Amino acid sequence: MNQDRILRKTRRVRRKITGTKEMPRLSVFRSNKYMYAQLIDDESQKTILGISEAKLEQTEGAKFDKSKQLGILLAKEALSKKIKKVVFDRGRYVYKGRVRALAEGCREGGLVF
Repeated sequence: MNQDRILRKTRRVRRKITGTKEMPRLSVFRSNKYMYAQLIDDESQKTILGISEAKLEQTEGAKFDKSKQLGILLAKEALSKKIKKVVFDRGRYVYKGRVRALAEGCREGGLVF
């Protein structure tokens, strides 16, 4: 996929959603090795919370399972900062596989979106 197509896909998704301090945007990035997630306040243009699979204690297992654990960990940290509702931003990725597992893990952890 060339860079222009990637940017177009990302902008098309992000055009419809914005995050606020009360309801931040949950942005997802997926690389071949790790999965990353951030809670972003678009009004003040600040990252409230950022997390990656490198922070997980368990290094063994499938990427799918690690993504779900990452979602649960993100939800716990967000709830400790008194954030319950978020807007899910899948970026340029299709909502399946690891992206879906992260979203389900966040919902299991207590986030609402």
